[in-house]
Amino acid sequence: MGHSIIPEAEAVLDKEFPVLDKGFVRLVDYMGSDERIVQSARVSYGSGTKSFREDKGLINYLLRNDHTSPFEQVVFTFHTKMPIFVARQWVRHRTARVNEISGRYSVMKNEFYVPAAEDIAFQSTDNKQGRSEEEIPAELKVKVRELLEAEQNRVYDNYTSLLEENVARELARINLPLSLYTEWYWQMDLKNMFHFLKLRMDEHAQMEIRVYADEIHKLVSKVCPIAMEAFDNHIKGSVRFSAAELDALNKVMAGEANPLKGRDLERFESKLKDHKQL
Repeated sequence: MGHSIIPEAEAVLDKEFPVLDKGFVRLVDYMGSDERIVQSARVSYGSGTKSFREDKGLINYLLRNDHTSPFEQVVFTFHTKMPIFVARQWVRHRTARVNEISGRYSVMKNEFYVPAAEDIAFQSTDNKQGRSEEEIPAELKVKVRELLEAEQNRVYDNYTSLLEENVARELARINLPLSLYTEWYWQMDLKNMFHFLKLRMDEHAQMEIRVYADEIHKLVSKVCPIAMEAFDNHIKGSVRFSAAELDALNKVMAGEANPLKGRDLERFESKLKDHKQL
């Protein structure tokens, strides 16, 4: 099997897709496709390419049963631009290969993330790392945006002032805030992409990284539509139950009382509720 060329992927290759106010996602290159996955899975007994229906069935079988090594045969390279605080969440996925712009060598651009008014919210009262759905006053939204922009401008002015005095770039940059935009080339295989997308497309993920994951999902789907449909079904749209939760589910289905109590019951019911919304 030669190099995979997917017309739908070629149509979006090297194009910037905007994310947030100044960011983007760009698919630079890809290696492999759905066909590479099934060829890799069948190599042990040398079977040739099957029908679309059989290929789809095999890919779903592999993912459903955690036979994930064939998915490692597909690799993506993205060029992305995002605020530094998003990048720091992103880079926790250590299975990727990353090359990021360096403020030691480059003069950083005057580009900072300012959230849209509709994305400004109070702190959640029941989620230590999330936003509340309570409506925030319009005048406070304006204040937040004005304060962020004013501080960003002040810090960047100080940064450029130090550069003009020939202070080393690696020192001049150290007060630049997390809202500054950074860029990198990011490469990851499809198996690990599934893990990244499951976590970062989840409704509990921070909005600012979730929108990047959503855009990446669209681009990966151009290369591997069958595999991504299987991902949506078996991973993204799935719920994992603990042994105790599975036992409780069986008892409830048999008409018995749910043995779970307190926080265990809350978590169990939350999974069922979330699953209905998928």
